[in-house]
Amino acid sequence: MFASWLNRSGLGRPELRAWAMYDWANSAFMTTIIAGVFPIYFASVAAADLPGDVATVRFSTVTTISLLCVAVMAPILGAVADYAAVKMKMLAGFLALGVIATGAMFFIERGDWLLAALLFGLGNIGASGSFVFYDALLPHLAAPDEIDRVSTAGYALGYVGGGLLLAVNLAWIQAPALFGIDGPDTAARLSFLSVAIWWLGFSIPLFRHVSEPARTVERDERPGAGSIRAAFTRLGETLGELRGYRQAFLMLLAFLVYNDGINTIIRMATIYGTEIGIDRGSLIAALLLTQFIGIPFAFMFGGLASRIGPKSSIFLSLAVYLVISVLGYFMSTPLHFFTLAILVGTVQGGSQALSRSLFASMIPRHKSGEFFGFFAVFEKFAGIAGPALFGLTAALTGSSRYAILSVITFFVVGGALLALVDVDAGRRAARSADLDVQVVA
Repeated sequence: MFASWLNRSGLGRPELRAWAMYDWANSAFMTTIIAGVFPIYFASVAAADLPGDVATVRFSTVTTISLLCVAVMAPILGAVADYAAVKMKMLAGFLALGVIATGAMFFIERGDWLLAALLFGLGNIGASGSFVFYDALLPHLAAPDEIDRVSTAGYALGYVGGGLLLAVNLAWIQAPALFGIDGPDTAARLSFLSVAIWWLGFSIPLFRHVSEPARTVERDERPGAGSIRAAFTRLGETLGELRGYRQAFLMLLAFLVYNDGINTIIRMATIYGTEIGIDRGSLIAALLLTQFIGIPFAFMFGGLASRIGPKSSIFLSLAVYLVISVLGYFMSTPLHFFTLAILVGTVQGGSQALSRSLFASMIPRHKSGEFFGFFAVFEKFAGIAGPALFGLTAALTGSSRYAILSVITFFVVGGALLALVDVDAGRRAARSADLDVQVVA
């Protein structure tokens, strides 16, 4: 029975389970470092001697710089990884950078805002960079009829892993004496160290069970070309070919727009909740609730995609986000916030996982690193316009209630672009391109 469940969930083979476990490993960084613990520690301890607005600006600045670094590097390194067949080595390099930077956060004391910003930036680059190559492995490992289930299974395991460690970390911080820890600040520093250990330890199955995809060359490619030069040549060709992969490009545009709305809700939720008077404990509890609600629903979206298709499933998730935006306008109590947290948990993992797998099904496998490099660029920039519109609307109207309604625009426009995507045509174009390459031993 368990084996049957694994097959239905997209985890039927060892290499698929190992691949999905990296989501479990890496999500600890996303929950504890990005969302739950480190931002509070940065403001209250590392930057305690700075004015609050200055600390916020510096934190947001290093976040932006680190994401821009990944956005610039991703397509280039993706092209190198494709040509030289070093996706696993690239992933390992970014993993090492992220783990070392995160572990070193243990040494951040009061006033060490510069060290904290540097390590947080390096950790961001490591985490985001590793996902470029992790995502690029998906079309090599999963068959066309299982790619949606495998992708959603990865997100589901990410919810489990990130949620479990965040719950432990918050328990340490809330009741340090119970665990023999000397105060909440020490508990926070131990949390950072625990993320590094968790991230590294649960990444081991990926390197044990997943092999580097075979190197391929296009028929008109010179085999003697150097890796860097050939990679830049291929990258230039891919930029030109994006028009040829019209459906994949349309999918990227749709993803850029609607994912901007998703990221705006994720990033502005706690700020909005604080503004309308919801206490910190309720906000953190809602974050945990979203994590654990997301587990079964991520698996559910994988099964739903096999019945109605990934595109229709994404449409369903965008409809729920529309409802969330409208209900958010009327939110006024912790109960309302928890209700919205549950709704977000039902669609967050499914929408992003199916976006990844749908895009993967419409790109040539031999250029997966390059295309997911561009996917990473769009993903990093998805989150710029939304908060900007949110802030502008709040400034013009004097209330964030109208700002939360403005996010609806991204779901409507993104959904309209997604409607233009011809999935079958996109998949045919990708498979045709794969026939025009040869494997190199």
